[in-house]
Amino acid sequence: MNQRYSRQILFPPIGTEGQKRLGGSRVVIVGCGALGSVAAEQLVRAGIGYVRLIDRDFVEESNLQRQCLFTEQHARLALPKAVAAESVLTSMNSRVRVDGVVEDLTHRNVEALCGDCDLILDGTDNFETRYLLNDYSLRTGRTWVYGACVGSYGTAFTFRPRITPCLRCLFPQPPAPGSAETCDTSGILAPVVHLVASYQAAQVLKILVGAEPASTMLKVDVWENRMKLVSLEGARDPDCPCCGALELRFLEGRERRHSVRLCGRNAVQVQPGGDSRMDLPQVARRLRPSGSVSLNDYMMKVEVNGYELALFRDGRAIIRGTEDETEARAIYARYVGC
Repeated sequence: MNQRYSRQILFPPIGTEGQKRLGGSRVVIVGCGALGSVAAEQLVRAGIGYVRLIDRDFVEESNLQRQCLFTEQHARLALPKAVAAESVLTSMNSRVRVDGVVEDLTHRNVEALCGDCDLILDGTDNFETRYLLNDYSLRTGRTWVYGACVGSYGTAFTFRPRITPCLRCLFPQPPAPGSAETCDTSGILAPVVHLVASYQAAQVLKILVGAEPASTMLKVDVWENRMKLVSLEGARDPDCPCCGALELRFLEGRERRHSVRLCGRNAVQVQPGGDSRMDLPQVARRLRPSGSVSLNDYMMKVEVNGYELALFRDGRAIIRGTEDETEARAIYARYVGC
């Protein structure tokens, strides 16, 4: 161990004992796109003992500009990001156990997927999942490290239950549809992704070795040459329904949507109600008369009437060619059923 991590061990705040603590730690990264892939590489190279990657999506060519773990071959094969990332990260550090999970994190599976890990790193691109993580953090006492970026701007903060404000203190409600910038409308630069993800990874290392994480929120714009740390002292809302009254609506499933627009994709994810498993070869045989079908071990894709449907074994579908959730659900019902 000493040779591989020698330069990290030489850093006094980590040292030999800190490295042992990292090797015995378990981290879950929710979302393995831009932020998640950068942070995952840094944490795996640092020798975290176990890293679970949860992602619902597959690799596309447009990801390659900023999602550092993926290659053109991954995009050609349309591999799930969690599968591709697990393979690449394991080749970087075979001493770390990397577990890629191709699922959508929901109130139904959050305990199973996050309950055996020490802390959570946010690599998501939507507020619904972040509110779920916030609820779960408050219920279990687990720290989670938030990150977000769009265009040349990024932000990050470490949410610590009962110590810092929670996400709902800062953002009581999700942004209204169409009111927030997205990768689809404003693009995104890779340098801000790496900066924010590196900051997130640094906070994870601090927490795992027993050091104090930053208590301020990072705000940075790499194009405008602006960076500042914002104090959130006093920002905790005593009347917050979430960390104050413990109304955990997202964790209880009361705020769950069955469809959601995907950032920068001209696509909508549709999630059927209840628990379902899809027999992909059977669905492929049924849909071949309707359009062009391709199938791998994890998902199938069908192109039909100007839309592309990517179907997963858990019943989810990513429907490309529309940003209208009602239209996407209608397409799902038409070709998949229910």
